Amino acid sequence: MQPIKNGLAKLAAALAPAAARLLARTLARPAVSLAVLAACAAAALGMPAHADTIRVGGKNFTEQLILSSMTAQYLKAKGLDTELTSGLGSTLMRQAQESAQLDVVWDYTGTALIVFNKVEEKLGAQESYERVKALDAARGLVWLDASGINNTYALAMPRKRAEAAGVTTLSAFAGKMRAAGEGSAHPFAVDMEFAARPDGLEPLKALYQLPFARRDVIQLDPGLVYTALKNDQVELGLVYTTDGRVKGFDLVLLEDDLHFFPAYNAAPVVRQATLAQHPELAALLNALAAALDNAAMTAMNYQVDIGQQPVDKVAQDFLRGHGLI
Repeated sequence: MQPIKNGLAKLAAALAPAAARLLARTLARPAVSLAVLAACAAAALGMPAHADTIRVGGKNFTEQLILSSMTAQYLKAKGLDTELTSGLGSTLMRQAQESAQLDVVWDYTGTALIVFNKVEEKLGAQESYERVKALDAARGLVWLDASGINNTYALAMPRKRAEAAGVTTLSAFAGKMRAAGEGSAHPFAVDMEFAARPDGLEPLKALYQLPFARRDVIQLDPGLVYTALKNDQVELGLVYTTDGRVKGFDLVLLEDDLHFFPAYNAAPVVRQATLAQHPELAALLNALAAALDNAAMTAMNYQVDIGQQPVDKVAQDFLRGHGLI
């Protein structure tokens, strides 16, 4: 396989520097399929790759593996020829779609707004969606209807602790902390990135008037935050709202009632050129988006991450259970 990769890289470098750069990034990821390599080579030659095939892409975490598998199976069941390439990094997937190597992906409003469009303004969920839709239209990318999936940050507690404290919102939790006084301990697990980000821990503490002392904040690998919550080693932890471990470890998400965390609503994103060739995609993908919400996504993530079920089976079961195939 290495000679094939080397040959494709040389061909792309000779014929198209932009495509060569994309191919070089792709080759750095050993799990990427030959389909993407071939597509990059086709771009270098200035030729369309599989013009009649809908190329579906997905990122490299459980939720995205499920969504991309689901989309490929769904469109194939509707009579469309599909090709699936998943396991991509977020930036690589975006670059592949912008360079016409992928046709359909699922992305998140917060990611597109903050990471790809560099918008620092704090916006609500609908405002974020409308802004991203307008900005990406200029790049030839069409955001279809947003799903009910909002995979944003949240603060979680072990259920026993949350029920004992009688809190369901971050404001209520902060009030309990302040009432407990300075001498009380409130171990709070966060990942190192969030602890250091200028839009992370410190502004969160300021907005909710959370009196965390330095000794309270425990910086861990993101996966270990869930373990610490499961083992009741911390009172509070930073998690993602649709992670399967929220359900699997019986955690309670505290409502972000002051709306600190940005919206990360998942939506199907299609190249304008692909949509012009296959206008039926809009209705099909909007119907799929309408069937998805946080509860459904969390349950599917749980089935894969905790239940160890195959991604393709979980995706197919959802489609069948909702009468989509």
